[in-house]
Amino acid sequence: MSGTERTTEHTSRPARLTAAAAVAGIEALALVVGGLYVLVTGVTGSPDSLTQAVTGGATLIVLGLFPAAAARGLLLRRAWSRGPAIITQILALPVAWQLLQTNGAMIPAGIALAALAVTGLVLLVNPATTEALGIGRRGEV
Repeated sequence: MSGTERTTEHTSRPARLTAAAAVAGIEALALVVGGLYVLVTGVTGSPDSLTQAVTGGATLIVLGLFPAAAARGLLLRRAWSRGPAIITQILALPVAWQLLQTNGAMIPAGIALAALAVTGLVLLVNPATTEALGIGRRGEV
């Protein structure tokens, strides 16, 4: 196996790793559903710019593929998946901050996103998670 596909022995997956995969999966699902919503309402409604609506919706759907791939990689205990998962959590924090700056119904979404992102980061940097992914083992090349 190559270094990027290295996994640990056939032991059970730690609950923290499964939870980190679940967080990434929830974020992926939210991005895809949000993208589909923007796409469908843009095509069926009367947006200011049809091109912007389609592009925005398609962009959200494509962006949802990154945390989905990271979630799958985490479930399969692939070391490479931790990087995209951490990047997803870091990028979610400013989005959550912007949602919290609104004066309306988006504040609960910002709170939920911030909670998910912080939870995801804590789970991904946990020693049990890094050990389960085979990252940072001493004495290995």
